[in-house]
Parts: sequence; C-alpha cells; structure tokens
Amino acid sequence: MTIADTDTARTHWTGTADAAERAQWDAVAEGVADQLAVDALARDRANAQPFAEKRLLQESGLTTLLDPAELGGGGAHWESAYRAVRIIARRDASIAQLLGYHYINSANIALIAPPAERGRWFRASIAERWLWGDSVNPVDPNLTLTEDGEGFRLDGFKRFSTGSGVGEALLVNAVVKGGDRDGEFAYLVLPFGHPGVELVDDWDHLGQRLSASNTVRYHDVRVKPAHVLGFGTDEPLQSFVTPGIQLVFANLYLGIAEGALEQARALTVARPNAWFLSGVPTYADDPFVRRLYGELVSRVAAVEALADVVGREFDLAIGRGGEVTAEDRADLAYRIAQLKVVSSDTAVDVANRVYEATGASSTASKVGLDLHWRNVRTHSLHDPVDYKKLEVGAHFLTGVVQPISLYT
Repeated sequence: MTIADTDTARTHWTGTADAAERAQWDAVAEGVADQLAVDALARDRANAQPFAEKRLLQESGLTTLLDPAELGGGGAHWESAYRAVRIIARRDASIAQLLGYHYINSANIALIAPPAERGRWFRASIAERWLWGDSVNPVDPNLTLTEDGEGFRLDGFKRFSTGSGVGEALLVNAVVKGGDRDGEFAYLVLPFGHPGVELVDDWDHLGQRLSASNTVRYHDVRVKPAHVLGFGTDEPLQSFVTPGIQLVFANLYLGIAEGALEQARALTVARPNAWFLSGVPTYADDPFVRRLYGELVSRVAAVEALADVVGREFDLAIGRGGEVTAEDRADLAYRIAQLKVVSSDTAVDVANRVYEATGASSTASKVGLDLHWRNVRTHSLHDPVDYKKLEVGAHFLTGVVQPISLYT
C-alpha cells in the first residue's frame, strides 16, 4: 500500500506479521536489550535523562519499525512492535516504556493527521529518526489552548510526560478555548527546544526512572499551523490510541515478569547448599522452590500466549482502516483489558515472589533483583487495574461497553 492509498484505506498497516518479520525484529530488539543489560542497574541509580539510550533505539531502526517502508520506515506490524517492547523490558523497562510510548505517539500520524498531511509528517519523522514523547496526561487537565491569529497560544503544565526529556517530537493534547474551534480536541507536535516549553527534570520515582516522564511547563507557547497534527473526531479508528497504549502496558509488564524470572533462575541455580530441612543437596532441587517456579513460569507462559494472540488481533483490527467499526473497537478493547488484568497482576506477583526462591542474599543492592519489582510496581499504578477488572466483568455479564476515553 502507498501513502496515496490512505485517502481510502486510512492507514498503511495491513495484514499480520509473518515468522520472518517477527524473527527479524526480535533479533534487533534482543541486540538492543543485551546492550542495555550491561549497565541497566547503574543507569537506573544515576537517574539521568536517557539520551544515549534513545540514540541506541534510533540507530537500531526500532523507532521507525512501524513506519511506511516506501518512505524509509520498517514497514512492520504492531505485533512486532509489541514484541520489541516486551523483549527490551526484560532488561530495561524504562527504555521499553520510551519505545512503546513512541510507537503510540507517532502512530497518531496515521490515526489523526489529515490524509494530505500524513506523508509530510512521516517523512520528517523517518528522515530525522524522531523519538516521540508525549504530554497528554488526561487526569492532569492544566493546559489552556487559545486561538491566536492562524495558530494558537499554549499555557499551563502537564505531569508524567513520558519521553519529553529526550524526544525530538512532543505530542501535546489540549482542548481549544474560544474561536472557531472552541471545544475541539487538538493534537499538537512541538519540536525539542521549542520556545516557551520548559522541561522540568523532576521524575524521581521508585521505578521506571529512565522513562524521562518529566513535568512540562508551557509559557505562552506559540503554536503555528505546522505544529497542528489534527483534531479529534468520533471516527472509531482515532480512538485506537487507548487500546494501543494499554497493549503496550501489557507487554511491558510481561517483559518485566520474564526478566525477573530469568534473573531469579540464575540466582537460584547458583545458590550453594540447601535449606537444612529440605533433605536435598541444592536449592534448585528443593520441591518448594520447584513448585514456586512451576507456578510462576506457567502463569507467565499463559500471559505470553494471550499477548501474542491479542497483538495479532490488534493488527487485524487497525488494518481495516476507515472500515473499522465502534463494535470492532469495543471487542478489541475488551480483549486488551483482559490481558492488562492478567499481565499486571502476574508481573507484580512474579517480581515479588521470586525472592522466596533466591533468598536473603538476593536482596543485596549490588544484585539489583529489586529493579524488576520497582519498575512494574511503579508503572502498574498508571491506571487502577481494578477498573479494568470491572470493565471485563461488566462486559462479560451484561455486554456493556465502557465509554471511550484516554483510559478505556
């Protein structure tokens, strides 16, 4: 499909990933993950803005994985993108978050921009290898966007703006006040260093410390027409942003769980001796340790199987473009909510309970096993998983569909 075809098809994504595509991008992601693993704990403790890590993502080609091949992008599918997030999260969940949010933010070119503008945005993003950050926190509505001549003026602030500290492009959402577009939901893209945009380096949290999720303050920022990506409509395809980002979350949590298991296994196998009451030579032989891993590994495998299936379902749905219906979107959101529930609960439990097998020595700061728990515990609070459980339960019992928002 060409960019010109998107006037009717609405997006350049069609079909699903084949085995060769998955293998190709899995290998790229694994190479990046291996590099990040070398000093992930040290970088987490330094809590610096991840400029070097961002460049690693860009140089690997992962940042353009989803972009149109005809314009120099990877031409790959969402399943491959989600798998990349999962693989990197095993080693460095902060950088996996940067990448996952980038995929959703940059996808707004296809979902939001007018057809005639999509090529311009894609070409710039691909050629300059933009990493897309965001400033869209919907529970922090502290922006004022007012008409000013042909453009707008932007004032206020947003917290939890992932990628804002390092991204070349900053996606901003705000509701227009006054003028011909009063009440419309605007999607703006501001370049790094844009006049009046203040990046506040205040992200100092328990986990996800390198996600560059800073506060951004806007001081009488001039927004030109060229900075406007588009405006919100009731079109079902536009609302794929929310199930898309929830699917990022699920794969992020799954990757963290897999990483915690992998590190815990190595620690357990390396433990000398065994508990004196066990009657076995090593901790790896202890039946209680084996039972624990049997449970956790099986649960993670089940989440992985569901994540792979739902990733392909996302590709099939978004590939319908302008033909996708509200019912299609609701069905997809329901499936992703199911995955969000089990991935969140499983990852938090796994990252916590592996200590039962690795023992007191694994709590030493130099070991860094705590990084997995700190990361998943921090990000899993993004939006309450209990509300996802209510969403799934209500739909199962009565068929009710949650109203569309930036969380549902």
